[in-house]
Amino acid sequence: MPSFGTVGVDWMERINWGRLRDHRLSRARAAMQRHGLGALLCMYDENIRYVSSTLTPGWCRLKPGLRYALLIEGEEPILYEQGDIGFQIQRHSPWIPKENIRYSYAWVKGAAGPASKSQVKKFTDAIRRDLQQHGAAGRPLGVDFVDINMLTAFKEAGVEWRDGMTPLMEARAIKGVDEQECMRVVGAICDACHYEVSKFIKPGLSENQVTAFAMEFLYNFPGVEDVEDVIVSSGPNTWPNWRTFSDRIIRPRDIVFMDLAALTWNGYKSCYYRTYCAGGEPTQEQKDIYAQALKWLYDAIEVVRPGVTTRDIASKWPSAKEVWGYEEEDQAAANLWGHGLGLAQYDLPIVSRIYSLDHPIPIEEGMSFALETQHGKMLQWGVRLEEMLLVTADGYEIVSKFPINEITVCG
Repeated sequence: MPSFGTVGVDWMERINWGRLRDHRLSRARAAMQRHGLGALLCMYDENIRYVSSTLTPGWCRLKPGLRYALLIEGEEPILYEQGDIGFQIQRHSPWIPKENIRYSYAWVKGAAGPASKSQVKKFTDAIRRDLQQHGAAGRPLGVDFVDINMLTAFKEAGVEWRDGMTPLMEARAIKGVDEQECMRVVGAICDACHYEVSKFIKPGLSENQVTAFAMEFLYNFPGVEDVEDVIVSSGPNTWPNWRTFSDRIIRPRDIVFMDLAALTWNGYKSCYYRTYCAGGEPTQEQKDIYAQALKWLYDAIEVVRPGVTTRDIASKWPSAKEVWGYEEEDQAAANLWGHGLGLAQYDLPIVSRIYSLDHPIPIEEGMSFALETQHGKMLQWGVRLEEMLLVTADGYEIVSKFPINEITVCG
């Protein structure tokens, strides 16, 4: 049974971080072998974390190339850390051999200007040396990110590269027992935040004040590394879902919803909507619309079990034309939606009528994802609700526990 403990203790088996690291690394190795790759070059934050179990600082996020990791078949991960931070890696991450810690050759997405070309050459030469040293120079290199500078340098150096993101996505899709416990802890933290926000929201506050309250609350939990986004929308900002917050003042009986996307606890991320009504009861029409969105959500959830596909789940949702009169499903992107959760906010699988009807993905035990639905009246008000779940051997486990059966009245 989960303990929901957020720190390690000697008297209770909680998250076994060593086992978690071993699980992730073994899955990455298996995916690499399955795709016929001699090595994987990881430049995205979630993939570096997956193979090296090292923390990406906030200022490094979304800047591929400031740091990167190389996983060669049969070898321990090699980490190229920015500047002299590698000395801290030696101190804090003893599972990476000291001789495998390097410094990176960064070109900052081209911000180095004319120096970018020479930096990428140094980057490529260093990768080639490691591949040659470990007998993988003649094998395909899987890469999860590539830019125009890398394309040129790889061609000149004769590096055979292939898609490395797909095997890493496949590896990350199935969570081990310790990763599943991480997702339960993430859910518990989000439960607490929604509860506190439900007591805080009242007419007269602005959306950004509610956002600030949630941010402060979340950062007080041990292990919280980042709160990438808290979406607070009210009144006409809720439909279509603007998916951000503003200085709009919340008025009496406004519909308000909040999404914790993405709280990051020890690398693992959330996505978790709930809908509120500020300072009074919602109207019957709002209750009816909410009931419809709730039915869509649970019609989809009740399909979830190993052996079904994302098509089976997405088929439970109506078309964008049927509900909102849109010509294409893409115009309703993310309105009726599901996505994997883990070290990235979008792990496999994505569930959407856009993708899933024609390109289904099998649902497997150990997957972690969120399903979310919304509905409303154009530029007046809307509702949004979401559950986070784990796929179990015979169905699913919901890890988001804040009440969802009706709109929560606040203030």
